[in-house]
Amino acid sequence: MSTTAFGDFLRFYRSRIPLTQEELAERTGLSMRAISDMERGRTLTPQFRTVQLLVGGLGLEGEEAAEFTALARAGRISAAEDKPEVPAVVAAAVASFTLPPVLVELTGRNTERTVLDGFASEADASSRLQIAVIHGAPGAGKTALAIDAGHRLGARFADGCVFLDLRGTEAEPVTPDRAAHRLLRSFGVDDRQIPDDPDDKLALYHSLLRERTVLLVLDSAANEAQVRPLLASSPGTLVLVTSRKTLTGLDARHRLALGLLPLDRSVELLRVVTGPRRLAAEPEAATRVAELCGGMPLALLIAGNRLASRPQWTIAHLADQLEDEGRRLSVLRAGDLRVRAAFEISYHQLSPGAATLFRRLALVPGPDTSADVAAVLTSFGEEALDELADASLLGISETPGRYTLHDLLRVFARERLELDEDPADVREVTSRLRHWLLTTATQAARLFDHDNPVQDKESAGRWLAMELENWRGALRSAVTEGEHDRVLELAQAMHWYSDMHGIGELWREVFRAGASAARHLGHPRDTAEQLNYLSWALYALCGQPHEALAVHEEAAAVPADDILTEAWTWYYGSAIRRRLGQADQAVRLGRQSVALFEQAGYLIGENLALSLLGLMLHTAGELGEAVEVQRRSVAQHRGAGGDEQLLSMLLIRLATSLAAAGQVPESLDLLDEAESLFLRHGTTAGVARVRHNRGLVLMDAGRLVEAREQLVSALGEARLSDHRVEIMARLAELADAAGETGKARELRVRALAECDRYDTPAVRGTAAKLTVALSH
Repeated sequence: MSTTAFGDFLRFYRSRIPLTQEELAERTGLSMRAISDMERGRTLTPQFRTVQLLVGGLGLEGEEAAEFTALARAGRISAAEDKPEVPAVVAAAVASFTLPPVLVELTGRNTERTVLDGFASEADASSRLQIAVIHGAPGAGKTALAIDAGHRLGARFADGCVFLDLRGTEAEPVTPDRAAHRLLRSFGVDDRQIPDDPDDKLALYHSLLRERTVLLVLDSAANEAQVRPLLASSPGTLVLVTSRKTLTGLDARHRLALGLLPLDRSVELLRVVTGPRRLAAEPEAATRVAELCGGMPLALLIAGNRLASRPQWTIAHLADQLEDEGRRLSVLRAGDLRVRAAFEISYHQLSPGAATLFRRLALVPGPDTSADVAAVLTSFGEEALDELADASLLGISETPGRYTLHDLLRVFARERLELDEDPADVREVTSRLRHWLLTTATQAARLFDHDNPVQDKESAGRWLAMELENWRGALRSAVTEGEHDRVLELAQAMHWYSDMHGIGELWREVFRAGASAARHLGHPRDTAEQLNYLSWALYALCGQPHEALAVHEEAAAVPADDILTEAWTWYYGSAIRRRLGQADQAVRLGRQSVALFEQAGYLIGENLALSLLGLMLHTAGELGEAVEVQRRSVAQHRGAGGDEQLLSMLLIRLATSLAAAGQVPESLDLLDEAESLFLRHGTTAGVARVRHNRGLVLMDAGRLVEAREQLVSALGEARLSDHRVEIMARLAELADAAGETGKARELRVRALAECDRYDTPAVRGTAAKLTVALSH
């Protein structure tokens, strides 16, 4: 470091920390006047003891301490009246040294680093001031990213980097007046040259900022009002503002929402803090710790520090501690770093309404929420949601209108709910939310009932899909609470909706709960009905025909005394027998089902049973009769003006039998009609089923390129248990035909892995063929 006046260096080192003269006086025991005289050059020969106190108070070590002492000894100090302007080299040094050190290597933020590099490049080429806001949840690592940017990018700005902590999370954030004072000192302005009047001070700051090109980092901003006075037109300058709040009122050129780290980067941050050997010894436990920290850098840093400071601990021990939600936030502390404390700061800054909503969001069963759900929890409405989102206590979902709550924030919200609300109120709100979710889900699902056709089901289907985890969680809670009527009501309503939506595990749970509720209520017919639906979920979606058969036999043994219930029992029994390879029994039960539906005069059931009987006959090799009964099914349904999506299912079955009978053009026409109907209603699972069947028809007709296109399109949305296996096996054959042996092998390996999920004769046969093909 070049030599200059002792007072200049004293001021420089003090500003670097930064400290006011008063604060340095308190730290060293010297008088504020003595420090002022030395900085202004009035004291020419400071005493050795005074210099040593300053060395300690300023935290100087090594060469800096030696040079500072030498300057004092040489007495090279200028008088205050003749004090020259601070040399440019010193001013640049002041700016660069205001940055805090990098204590932990920034990990997992390469994408964000690249974005900030782009901001800096744009500032360099721009003729106007560039402002970038970095916002995110407590503990997301905003300050760490900004400090990293300062160290990396500061040299690209002619006058370096200036860092100022605005202390926006503290009870008394830095005022714009105080901030301007500190920034002026960073620019090398002497305290006695800084005006006392706040407006004059800001005017001086603005004039100096306009003359400089800097990277100005304003860390931890409280709000827009704190930041705006610190902005000025300064071509080439980039202002990075970090805040827990989104600062939407700030006219920022750039915004960077700092999200949570994905699992692989979370593990990498743990590795950086804890050490590679430690993690290499327990990779699975390390992954558990990373998952339980939810990708939050602060939590990961604390977890890593706890492990590093406790070499006797296994990582599995820490993971076990974190598994307990009641202890998780207490475990995530290391020295003065505490996840709970970081959350409390933001929580206590909320308005009463937003704080109430935040607490009660812990009661929402699923990972995200909406304004409708929030309205059930509180009377404060969307304004409270917006406040929580602006404070980064809620995340904005990729689905418009929905909000997400981080796992650790959910744990904290539950803590505050227990601390801040009356238990009776919590019970009332919990019941209110559960009942609203169940009632709304039941009403939405009933719109899909083919007995009461409704043209517009789009909004109901969208609600059921978006709120799936919430109404499913409400169902589980209702089962626990013994609310059998509500459970049964929801399960009954879901019958037709389940035909084209949701996965097997969902419907296995719903209809099993429905059957149990019906038993508790002493309703035999409802019990048999729910068991029938459960058997369908088991054989059609879960690939468990043996379990489905056991449930079917249980349903058949229930004395329902109802023709329709018996008809449905044989309908599902027929499909199960086909899955088990018992074609003759499947046909017999199918005929019984058709007869019972005819006897009951229930046309929808009759048409479905005829269509299914055709499928059974097709499997048994009776193609002529299969086509005949399926044509009858379609004709009757058209004549009655039946539901379009149900018609689509009948058309697919007929098309499949027609193709097998050699009537390919008519088969493809029917599939086209079915697809257009599914597309009209936005039923992606139905579209996938059409394309799956069209691919098979085209493949058998030798139109391989078209077949491949259809099967690839169907694979991602294939819903029934064995369809994915069939699609991948056929695609492997097509890859072989195209000479793509590597692709064919990959598809067969994937198909074989999928076979393990399903226990049917057809899938076992496919698995055997795949194994043989892979062995060659």
